[in-house]
Amino acid sequence: MPAYYQIRSPLSQITEQHMTDYINAVSQALGEKLERVSLEQYLAEDFALLYVASGGSEGYFVQAFDQLKDRHCYILTSGESNSLAASMEILSFLNKHGGSGEILHGDIQQIAEKIRLIANAHRAKAALKGKNLGVIGEPSDWLIACNYSPEAMMEKLGMGFVKIGMDELLAEIAKKEYPENQYTQAFKSKGYKPEEVEKALYVYGAVKRLCQKYDLSAVTVRCFDLLDTVYTTGCLALSILNDEGICGGCESDVPALLSMAVLGAVTGEPMFLCNPSRFDTKAGTAVFAHCTIPTTMLKNFCLNTHFESGIGVAVQGSFEEGDCTIFKCEGDLSRWHAQEGHIIDTPFNNMLCRTQIKVCLDDFSYFLTKPINNHHIICRGKHAAEIEAFFKLL
Repeated sequence: MPAYYQIRSPLSQITEQHMTDYINAVSQALGEKLERVSLEQYLAEDFALLYVASGGSEGYFVQAFDQLKDRHCYILTSGESNSLAASMEILSFLNKHGGSGEILHGDIQQIAEKIRLIANAHRAKAALKGKNLGVIGEPSDWLIACNYSPEAMMEKLGMGFVKIGMDELLAEIAKKEYPENQYTQAFKSKGYKPEEVEKALYVYGAVKRLCQKYDLSAVTVRCFDLLDTVYTTGCLALSILNDEGICGGCESDVPALLSMAVLGAVTGEPMFLCNPSRFDTKAGTAVFAHCTIPTTMLKNFCLNTHFESGIGVAVQGSFEEGDCTIFKCEGDLSRWHAQEGHIIDTPFNNMLCRTQIKVCLDDFSYFLTKPINNHHIICRGKHAAEIEAFFKLL
């Protein structure tokens, strides 16, 4: 429940009822009740609003400035009783004295949407704090631009980073154990090469045990090393982990895994880690593909071999038409890209990874001039504004 601290001049003609009516109108548009709190409670909140209800409030802000100067002030205005004028004076004072803030102003719907975006960004950042990302093995040899910074992850997000050797994963796979659940049963029910499915599920059990051992909320695996050691792939393992709420990524691509963790925290949606495979800039369409995907994203699916190797088990799924968001960030969080599109088709080409989607895009300049590596993350829905609000906090 978002909170707000209210200041106003006692000389103002605005009444308590008028202020309450305004807050109630914002609450109704927001779909959540704004709770009025004391200054002490306001300071204790990770995210709260400063409601400047009237002109003449400036002096009351200055009196509390020593307590407020180290937090970003989200200044709520009503557009009446010189609320906006006072807020501009307060923000100017903040900027001149080393503080920071922004004014939330506009019609009720605009203000409510802004509050929603900011509150969601704070919630997502809090959700990531204390979580651990794990990388099993080194990044695949072809990921030549796969740079990342555990220090930046800790500084900006409070996230830990754990490195695990491939030998430890292989020892776990050799146990040939995995927990049965609805996802393992769904894969077995497809009737696809039972012995191959079993081998693939041993990888799932192994990676899941390592996630539990090291308290990982996200993990990426140097999966191509499995091809000539245990003669299977990690595609089913990563699919199930993603369905279970553990971000699972391929090829020990840490920036892609970090992108999954951020996008998942911001949107709460399951995600498809994929390769941009083909652009038709004239038609305004792009094809993205990969051999693993959480089944909760799919309309239906079957099993196939892993594309590059022709062995193991991969997920070949189809999508419902609908809006989507494509996202990627650098491994030190210094740069990011979010772009909305619309899924229009689920094509299939034997010369691409097994799950393929065709997306309508209105611009390709990022992908063709300054892409952030190869792998990108796609989720359902339009979330570019939410992602932008999140990165404003970093």
